[in-house]
Amino acid sequence: MKHPTATAFCISLLLAAAGVPALAADATVTMRKATQEGTGDSLGTITIVPSASGITFKLNLHGLPPGEHGFHVHENDTCSPTLLNGIRIPAGAAGDHLDPDHAAKHAGPTGNGHLGDLPVLEVAANGTATQTLDAPRLKDVEALRKHALIIHSGGDNYSDVPARLGGGGGRIACGVIE
Repeated sequence: MKHPTATAFCISLLLAAAGVPALAADATVTMRKATQEGTGDSLGTITIVPSASGITFKLNLHGLPPGEHGFHVHENDTCSPTLLNGIRIPAGAAGDHLDPDHAAKHAGPTGNGHLGDLPVLEVAANGTATQTLDAPRLKDVEALRKHALIIHSGGDNYSDVPARLGGGGGRIACGVIE
């Protein structure tokens, strides 16, 4: 009788040789305060997992302003500030919302806009956000690696009207999906 570990190893080798993709691993992102100098204190974590409904974001955050906040996957893998007209923009180097299909519009997590549009994040009166958010258009955790997650100062109406990108405003928190 073969050893169970040897059997599992052989099965893994056969699947890899047959080109069967491995199951996507979860990702945990440490979110940090976005400042003009870079990133500051930890605000908690977001765990990203595959689910039957796409990708699920499990929030365990603290120290945020209460209310609704825009929440997005951005195109770059950095939380560094950038300069715009001589002003340092917190997490500006994260770039725009992830938009690999070049939709060039903001349409929310179920619309045909930016792929990085996520559900609005709701922060409780005590500054915590512990909900679970589903992103049905996202299917692969691995494809999100090397992109930044951004929390904006304001809410998000999933439209570019009356304000561009849903009116989310400045970037208050950032973390890179590793």
